[in-house]
Amino acid sequence: MSGAEVIRVSPEWLALREPADAEARARDLAEALERALPVSGSRVIHDLGCGTGSMGRWLAPLLTGPQHWILHDRDEELLARAVADGPGPAADGAAVTVAAMSTDLARLNSDDLAGANLITASALLDMLTGEELDRLAVLCAGAGCPILLTLSVVGRVEMAPADPLDRRVAAAFDAHQRRTTQRGRLLGPDAVEVAAETFRGLGAEVIVRPSPWRLGPRHSELTAQWFSGWVDAACEQEAELVGELEPYARRRLEQAHAGKLVVTVGHDDLLVLW
Repeated sequence: MSGAEVIRVSPEWLALREPADAEARARDLAEALERALPVSGSRVIHDLGCGTGSMGRWLAPLLTGPQHWILHDRDEELLARAVADGPGPAADGAAVTVAAMSTDLARLNSDDLAGANLITASALLDMLTGEELDRLAVLCAGAGCPILLTLSVVGRVEMAPADPLDRRVAAAFDAHQRRTTQRGRLLGPDAVEVAAETFRGLGAEVIVRPSPWRLGPRHSELTAQWFSGWVDAACEQEAELVGELEPYARRRLEQAHAGKLVVTVGHDDLLVLW
């Protein structure tokens, strides 16, 4: 979303996490979605905050029939990468086409979603304020089509082997996710519950499924980068943690790089049906 605090996500980070995202997303929601979509004609799919297009690369091959993906992002470099590495083909071999729209989601309007058969977004809900979520929900409801929202953090992190400092860092990270910005207070780990309640209040059926990252030895680079970002956010929230966490962070990163740290990062996926 737009605002004074704009966080640019690097394409390198998105590429690193894409395989874990694909493994985590709830495939049964894609199966339910297939049953809810029109059976004839090209399916028009709007992907909000598309990044490098990983949602399309995961979902398009799970759906049948011709598809036209409209990719929305404010970052022109990410949009270019998403178009260059587009999704498809469909599960039945049908063609999948792509168009890019440079879009600030704070300025998204009903005309932008006209003709949509499906709206998707990934790793977006927890970055919104309550007001932004309300506005987005009303816009999506106006389109009257299914909505698939994946990989929203829910405040559950487990690591093995465990460390006494894990819980303290997790609490500080969750507080950072709920911090107040110039846009308002971010929903963070509360986003899934709030979104489900909001869409149900608009008359939708909402199906929620867990979609955790399960990071083990083959994800060592992703684990290390995720952990570094997790600790950095915790220290930004609680500056007094900085000195205390130095040996902890060093020990954990050594474990991660050696493939000896197993991490489960909780997310949920939501399917909204009208």
